[in-house]
Amino acid sequence: MCAVAGFCFKTTWLAVRDRTVQEVADALDLRERETLDWAAGTDRAYRQGVYVAEPVPGWVLAHGRLDLPPGLDTTEPEFRDWLRELSRTLGEVQFFVTERVPEYHLWARAVDGDLLRAYCYIGERGEVPLVVGEPTVDEIERNVGVRRREPGMEHWSDDEWDRWHEAMPNEFDVMAIAGRWSVDPSRIDDATVTGDGIFGRPPTGPKGTWRP
Repeated sequence: MCAVAGFCFKTTWLAVRDRTVQEVADALDLRERETLDWAAGTDRAYRQGVYVAEPVPGWVLAHGRLDLPPGLDTTEPEFRDWLRELSRTLGEVQFFVTERVPEYHLWARAVDGDLLRAYCYIGERGEVPLVVGEPTVDEIERNVGVRRREPGMEHWSDDEWDRWHEAMPNEFDVMAIAGRWSVDPSRIDDATVTGDGIFGRPPTGPKGTWRP
């Protein structure tokens, strides 16, 4: 997966500010719970289930490539409702996705029931199916999240298309945005994470979730 980190690319995760592992696991309604260390938990969550831990002070991460969000399509309104509801319970909740092959990249931030910002790009479709709020300073500085599908694209020149594609995010942009907003998981060294976390399964599985 990653050289030293439990997880980074080709996956999905939540970052939750100033909450306990138990509170996040409860809010996600995880079932069949097990206590696992960081390396074992993040590895298993690449294949199934969700692993919740606090690798750095102040931020709990919930990692689950196939089971986050549980049974929802991130391009549909139900995903936005789920994230808003989660933030009503937990306060500040951030959501990230990066999948290299289909160029599926997403970031979102909700606080106390308000979805403040969300942006999703699916490169294999040439689509920007989710835009909520205005680009943040962090996005503008990286020149990502600033453009979407635009009127008249069918008449664009090659140069115009090149500029549009240059503003589309990649997996490194997702990590950078995560690092500015909360935690870049690719920079977490397994050896520095001493506490255990909770692994479990959500009440509904990945069936129905948009996946490349």
